[in-house]
Amino acid sequence: MSKIKSPLTLFFTTVIVIALLALFGPEEKSLGANVRIVYLHGAWVLSAELAFVAAALAGALAFITKREVFHRWSAALGRTGIFFWVTYLPLSLWAMESNWNGLFLSEPRFRLAVIFAVTGVLLQVGLWLINTNWITSAANILYILVLRVIFAAASNVMHPPPSPIFNSGNYAIIGFFLALIVLSVVASYFLTGVFLKATE
Repeated sequence: MSKIKSPLTLFFTTVIVIALLALFGPEEKSLGANVRIVYLHGAWVLSAELAFVAAALAGALAFITKREVFHRWSAALGRTGIFFWVTYLPLSLWAMESNWNGLFLSEPRFRLAVIFAVTGVLLQVGLWLINTNWITSAANILYILVLRVIFAAASNVMHPPPSPIFNSGNYAIIGFFLALIVLSVVASYFLTGVFLKATE
């Protein structure tokens, strides 16, 4: 594979496109131009969760079909998910500082995000060291199940439901946010390719 077509090059290229696109996102009445970082951090964390879900699904397929390739996909997607999850945290801090003039570190969902980031990193390192396919797949299934159960019960302070973006009625904002999500998912796909090559 040529350097231009390598997954790592494609990943960084996509990240650059995302960063440039984020600079021109539609402003919002209350938050102004600072809302752009909110769009970005939202798309980034959604990509992390989608990667975790995909890792669990790949792991489940591996157990059902007995095919090793799905175990490898589960491992790669789990690593991608934790990369996006960990890198979403500074974006979240930036969004807090830019829009609310301070860091609300005691915000329930942010504290949980930090806990799952630390746990997730330690888990992925441990799985890499153990290097046993079925354990990796089982751990990836358990991780997203626990994450979703815990977050479903968490109180909402700075993340009030339903989604402010999708319920804004502003189709420019909704369309832009969807574009960021799609590009972030594309970036996660290319990063998964990097991790997949490492499992060969």
